[in-house]
Amino acid sequence: MADKSELTAEIKFESTNKKKRVDRPWGSYEILTTGPGFQAKRLIVQPAKRLSLQWHRHRDETWVVARGTARVTVGVEELTLGRGQTMHVSRNIHHRIENISSVEPLEIIEVQTGDYLGEDDIVRIEDDFGRSD
Repeated sequence: MADKSELTAEIKFESTNKKKRVDRPWGSYEILTTGPGFQAKRLIVQPAKRLSLQWHRHRDETWVVARGTARVTVGVEELTLGRGQTMHVSRNIHHRIENISSVEPLEIIEVQTGDYLGEDDIVRIEDDFGRSD
């Protein structure tokens, strides 16, 4: 019989043990983990705030609502998502996340996949905070 260590496949990720919160006008985010071609973030969107209407050249995003209720815009669709619901956004598609609660924060787990995941791959179309490109 094989020993337990031989049966366990080990997967190593570039873990970001130094979780750093980055403040934004709409709330904050922190990078949970990164690996080859992917990155996971935790977004906190403050009540009645929204991210810019934006798109990316190099990455796709998948959102999971962990807490709260979101209004999301993906292309021409506008949907309401609750806890446990997901949305996939392909690169080059205009998108936005909005917290429709006036009381509770919205928490989203965002998984980015692609060949480049830098913050400078954000093209802003509209922004409540004057950051449009």
